[in-house]
Amino acid sequence: MPTRSPAALLAALALAAAPGLARAHANLERKEANPDSAYRGVVQIMHGCEGTPTTRVTVTIPEGVVGAKPMPKPGWQVAVTRGAYARPYQSFHGTVSEGVKTIIWSGGSLPDDQIDEFTFFARVSDAFAPGATIHFPIEQDCEKGSYRWTEVPAAGQDPRELKSPAPAVRVVAAEGKTAQAPAKAGTVTVTAPWIRATPAGAKVAGGYFTASNSGREPDKLLSATAEIAGRVSIHSMSIENGVMRMAPVENGLAIKSGEAAELKPGGYHLMLEDLKRPPKAGESVKGSVTFERAGTVPVVFEVRGTAPAAASGGHQH
Repeated sequence: MPTRSPAALLAALALAAAPGLARAHANLERKEANPDSAYRGVVQIMHGCEGTPTTRVTVTIPEGVVGAKPMPKPGWQVAVTRGAYARPYQSFHGTVSEGVKTIIWSGGSLPDDQIDEFTFFARVSDAFAPGATIHFPIEQDCEKGSYRWTEVPAAGQDPRELKSPAPAVRVVAAEGKTAQAPAKAGTVTVTAPWIRATPAGAKVAGGYFTASNSGREPDKLLSATAEIAGRVSIHSMSIENGVMRMAPVENGLAIKSGEAAELKPGGYHLMLEDLKRPPKAGESVKGSVTFERAGTVPVVFEVRGTAPAAASGGHQH
């Protein structure tokens, strides 16, 4: 009779001690997605609840994932709930400002000793850059009992600390593109800088990146440059009563110790003004970002696909 290593025995004991966590987790088959591209989500239900069949599966579509559509499933009814997005996004067929928020499969019966898959399609928008993580909360209801895999980690939190973490998808650069290495100065790291491409004649463009501060002291983003722009400033964006508002960030953007500032469409961003030429998708633009403590960090902005005026980050003054 073969013997089992101490590590294997410990693993087996851990699984036995937590059968719900180990055996009933709803998974997403595809763990990676590309920015500005389609994503095929396949929810895998591996087990029932308390030995009873699964009768309902609900997927929440997170903000920034748009145009979601469920795949019909024989023996199950499919329903969706729709709602407004926080801002307009580019979708498969133009700009969209609302869409599917949840997908529900119900009315079927998946026995406890069988597995099955529930599929949907969606677009990962430009809200996510390579390196980001997207969480898809999933709820599983059975004849007896239920599971709620809906917890999303806070910034800097280890997902392993959560009891019922939502399945996660990592955003990676498209095949054939090499993700740019993070740029560092002092305790600040700048990740995934990019600029949105603009149509000919545009005078402004939006710039984005994530700045992480690993130091013990707070820092502050003060300014930025880009070789194609006469001037670059830091702006904030918000939606109040359905109206999009933008304002310059005076005195810099604070970055607390151990935290990160994310400049992204629909939020804080760089405004590139007095463009010398329109940035074109696929090219790279040299520039820099300057921090109060860390100093100036040279960066190379990747230029991504053109967006319609309504979705261009609000740079239509």
